[in-house]
Amino acid sequence: MRLTSKRLTGLLLGSALVAGVLGAGTIASATGADGGTSSVAAAAAHHTGHQMAASTQASGDDPDGDGYIPAVPQVTGVVPSTATPPPAYHHEFQAGCSVTHTAPDDPIVYPGQFGKSHDHTFMGNRSTDAASTTGSLYGGATACKAPADASAYWMPSLYKGDQKILPVGPQVIYYKAGVTDYRSVRPFPKGLRFVVGNPMQTAQEFRAHKGFVEGWECGDSFFNTDIPASCPSRPDVQLNLRMQAPSCWNGLYLDTPDHKSHMAYPVVKPGTNDNMCPASHPVALPMIEFKMAWPVNGDMSQVRLASGRGYSFHYDFFNAWEERTQKALVDHCIVGGLQCDTRGFDLYRPERGTVLNEDHRLP
Repeated sequence: MRLTSKRLTGLLLGSALVAGVLGAGTIASATGADGGTSSVAAAAAHHTGHQMAASTQASGDDPDGDGYIPAVPQVTGVVPSTATPPPAYHHEFQAGCSVTHTAPDDPIVYPGQFGKSHDHTFMGNRSTDAASTTGSLYGGATACKAPADASAYWMPSLYKGDQKILPVGPQVIYYKAGVTDYRSVRPFPKGLRFVVGNPMQTAQEFRAHKGFVEGWECGDSFFNTDIPASCPSRPDVQLNLRMQAPSCWNGLYLDTPDHKSHMAYPVVKPGTNDNMCPASHPVALPMIEFKMAWPVNGDMSQVRLASGRGYSFHYDFFNAWEERTQKALVDHCIVGGLQCDTRGFDLYRPERGTVLNEDHRLP
């Protein structure tokens, strides 16, 4: 059978996942230092012992199985905003979501294939597993503070030796403006999904990643590309990490075979310090930022990720927000230039009001 160019591209990208995106992981020692080379072969040398198979199934949201899930409707005719908005230091709101469960599943990379991934820690939607689709997540039970946020958020599980360490309580997941013209940000389309980072990346690649914020930190130790060898043994000290997602969308697909190409990071507007979306991905969406905290300190030599060394950190997002609630928060907090909590309230601008009631629901 003759393959269309899109189908062929999908197959090639899908095959490349083994080597380049999520093809092989490891459970490796957290000791030692390695700057590494950026080649896949060099990265694989540090991720031996936990080989991961290629995906053999398509998502239930992908009827023709080519890896491309079209948006309905697709967003076309958008030009990246180059406007300068009114000054606003903040333009964000928080989604406080707690851990629900762990499992060796990944509904984006290995849809329908239970147990094929390294172990993940899931937050938000309580039903997330290898078979999750937009339909199964949407409207589901959630451990996020806003019942309307049935989205799935997950990351590689963290271990100390053989003990799994889980974040305690609601984790801070920011929804921010990644572009200077915060007024141009629109809500996530239903069913959008993507992977941030790469478990095969080297320490240098992790540090150079556009989503790198402060790296691994604990106590007074910051900007670490790997998990620190030790942290102060105090009750107030936890292991922390922040990482930002791409926030510019091509407007065409909810997913692509590599789970990344439909998204892009903002670029610098020529001659300025402003950020804008590239022409290839002109639709400005909220920028997700994970701000995770694990209750572990002291001797960290045996602390590792299910995917390998600390610089193998990555995470996944699968949007299943109820549309009206997400739009209300985006419009009030991001487009409105506020620093909102999980209810859409800005402590420094109380006169602007609150989006959600005491139960985190739209009034």
